[in-house]
Amino acid sequence: MGHATPRTPYWLAAALAMGLATPALADYPEKPITLIVPWAAGGGTDATARIIAKALEEELGETINVVNRTGGSGVVGHTAIARAKPDGYTLGLGTVEINMMHWQGLTDLTYQDFTPIGQINFDAASLSVADDADYQGLGDLMTAIREAPAGTFTASGTGLGGIWHVALGGLLMDLGMPADKVTWVPSQGAAPAMTELAAGGVDIAATSLPEARSMIEAGRVRSLGVMAEHPLERFPDVPTVASQVDSDFTTGAWRGVVGPQGMQDALVAKLESALHEAYQSEMYQSFMAKQGYGVQWKDSEAFGTYMKESDAQFGEIMKGIGLAKQ
Repeated sequence: MGHATPRTPYWLAAALAMGLATPALADYPEKPITLIVPWAAGGGTDATARIIAKALEEELGETINVVNRTGGSGVVGHTAIARAKPDGYTLGLGTVEINMMHWQGLTDLTYQDFTPIGQINFDAASLSVADDADYQGLGDLMTAIREAPAGTFTASGTGLGGIWHVALGGLLMDLGMPADKVTWVPSQGAAPAMTELAAGGVDIAATSLPEARSMIEAGRVRSLGVMAEHPLERFPDVPTVASQVDSDFTTGAWRGVVGPQGMQDALVAKLESALHEAYQSEMYQSFMAKQGYGVQWKDSEAFGTYMKESDAQFGEIMKGIGLAKQ
């Protein structure tokens, strides 16, 4: 008859496990890190990813390789992030589409499939009209939309169901109008939408202010309001929505570093601390200011809460627009 193997006391097993885990975490990272970008090289998300990766390299002392995984309106890249091993060696620059793709039936992925590490960017939505339009302020425009038959006004700024489409629909809903009262004209992005606006092809363009900047400076369009709590530092002459109409609706596009679900708390804390230092660096702040991109920091917990709240809000707006598949 064999001898029974003595059981290791729980407290000793836990202590041994901690002893084994701690040195590994203390040495992290021991090899290059991959940062997945769900969007194409050369765009704003790619540029943001590359500058934060460079700043984060200095904090972590290890190479960070930026890899673009495009396709499926962000689904391919975000899926690659979510399915990675949760060891801290594959991270991603998640974007606002995390809160939008599943409502449109593009994927089953939600914010719950990711570990939030830190939000590093936010660009509030704004509404612009052609420079020769009669509307002196956002109140005038919203009154005209309210009084006109549905479909009278047209707007553009992104594809159907993109963030700027959702932003306009959300504002209309918050003002007691149907989310789809303005007809959305899909575009390949803000630049062609702005060109169409200036040419009189659409009545409104919903974009971020940095995307509208060149046309504003050229005197071809006017931005009537920004969906932010305060006027933006780089665009002090553009008033907030809340200062003009009875709505405190705010929204916009965000970017943040995320990992797959299931990362160790201690690993997340280490990455969060390093990311915050990288976010505060002169390298990152000066680059973002030069590009006109908005900077906003949320730590892991606040970022996770924000994604959860935004997800529910976007679902309601997409249902109002008629785009939700759920």
